[in-house]
Amino acid sequence: MNEICAAGFLNVNKPLHVTSHDVVARTRRHFRALTGARKAGHAGTLDPLAGGVLVICLGAATRLSEFIMRGRKVYQAQITLGLSTTTYDGAGDITERRCADHIQRADIERALTGFIGAIEQAPPMYSAVKVGGKKLYELARQGKTVQREPRAVTIQSIKLLSWRNPVLELEIECGAGTYIRSLAHDLGAALGVGGYLSALTRTASGAFKLSDSLALDAIVSSGEWLWRVTTPYDALAGFTRVTLSADENEALRHGRFICRQPNIADSTVFAFDDARRLVAILEPRDDRWKPRKVFASRSL
Repeated sequence: MNEICAAGFLNVNKPLHVTSHDVVARTRRHFRALTGARKAGHAGTLDPLAGGVLVICLGAATRLSEFIMRGRKVYQAQITLGLSTTTYDGAGDITERRCADHIQRADIERALTGFIGAIEQAPPMYSAVKVGGKKLYELARQGKTVQREPRAVTIQSIKLLSWRNPVLELEIECGAGTYIRSLAHDLGAALGVGGYLSALTRTASGAFKLSDSLALDAIVSSGEWLWRVTTPYDALAGFTRVTLSADENEALRHGRFICRQPNIADSTVFAFDDARRLVAILEPRDDRWKPRKVFASRSL
């Protein structure tokens, strides 16, 4: 078995009406059967009614999920105006109907400008965000609505792809933590007619693109997908990477500090050996690097 299969990232095209947890569970079973490795997780969940790129972390790469999740996201979203729902998408109950016949393309384009850049966004009640130790969707299912603190998110761009009243399609490029359901709801409110997210596809997550993704059925039908696993070196291309000497890597694996190159001041640096295997995640301490996370020899 090729060593690259022991750990890394898999770009899965999550189908509709399947949870992200289910995709992880099915992938884990086949990954374990073929390699013996037990660990698998995902780097950024997708709702059951959303499809597209779901990055699966395999083996020791599960320890890198927090960094993969930081990558920019690109979505293609369909929003239906004139209706509001409890979940901000098609899974919820309709809470309000309003006429959207008067809405013009120019109205939408004007309203969208208010959602570009650094904005404050309240998470939906039907979300996994915790308030007072309880997940919001648990409270929502009990018929409770609580105050949600707005969170800072960044939306780099929004492109209006089409508009056929009352349905519009957007391409959205945004940072981690952005709720597209909340964007749909808030856009509808800004237009004065309400709106909900009627379809969503994630077309990119960091370095992973929908055009390069693998269908879930392809994973469960054969082991050929193991050759499609992306190494941490490639997946972390957007971060600062350094290749260190054997002596430096040995020191890091024993938890020791090493000298830091003076021209690198990043708060997070990924150290690799000359075979492009991940050795450690580093953080600066004055003129040295401290190993924040260390990876076993040949695990990545």
